[in-house]
This record gives sequence, C-alpha cells and structure tokens, in this order.
Amino acid sequence: TDWMWTSYVIFTLSQSLMLAVGAAYYLTFTGVPGTATYYALIMTAYTWIAKGAWFSLGYPYSFIVVPMWIPSAILMDLVYWATKKNKHSLILMGGVLCGMSMSMFNMINLLTIDDPLETAFKYPRTTLPPYMTPIEPQVGKFYDSPVA
Repeated sequence: TDWMWTSYVIFTLSQSLMLAVGAAYYLTFTGVPGTATYYALIMTAYTWIAKGAWFSLGYPYSFIVVPMWIPSAILMDLVYWATKKNKHSLILMGGVLCGMSMSMFNMINLLTIDDPLETAFKYPRTTLPPYMTPIEPQVGKFYDSPVA
C-alpha cells in the first residue's frame, strides 16, 4: 500500500542516516574496526525489544519489520579498514554504501512480511481493558459552588 512504501522511505532514510552517523562516530573516535558492527548489534537488540512490545499489543509476529542494521554496518567496518582509517573517506564512501545497502536490505525484508492491508482487516484495532477506560476529568467540578 502507499502508506507502507511511504513509511519505508522515511524510515530507511532516517535509519541509514542514524547508522551511518553513529557507526562513523564510533569508528573514528575508538579507532577500532568492528565497532560499527557492534553498534548495529546494539541497535538490533533495541529494535527486537520494540518488536516484542508491538507483539505484546496483539500484532502478528510476521507483520512487524525489524531494520537490517548489521550487514550495512559490516560494510562500514570494511570501508574503514580499506581506507586505512581515513575519516573523510569513511564518512563519504561508508555513508554512501551504508545508505544504499540498508535501503536494499530493508526492501528485501519488507517483501517477506504479510500484506499490511490484509493484516489490518484480519486483526482489528485492539480495545482497552475495562480498568484502562478513560474517565471524566474532575478538574473544575466545584468551580461555581458557593461552599468552595
């Protein structure tokens, strides 16, 4: 659907930028090849936790997409190693490789999930349990009272 591809573009842009900047930061300031992959591993753990949260809300497991951080980060590490730790080459070439590869990996990942429109009709919006239903606000209840 249109919304799926729109969100794919927005999320891929933001996630690849976040990965490229975060990984380049870790690589240049630590000077250790492999820290980009480590950073991506941390980001993967965070997104798996978020996937678990959506799953606990009742969404089907095969419907929730987790970004493909690690393969793109491995490319960043390889660029860092190949450019002899040149920071500007890392930012330029690594950023381009990261942005291009992450969008491709996310696209492949997106093709493996269930159809969003079909899933939306199959799983209606969850309702709140009785103890979480909203109540009327009590503010201003005695505003015109002669006693108060």
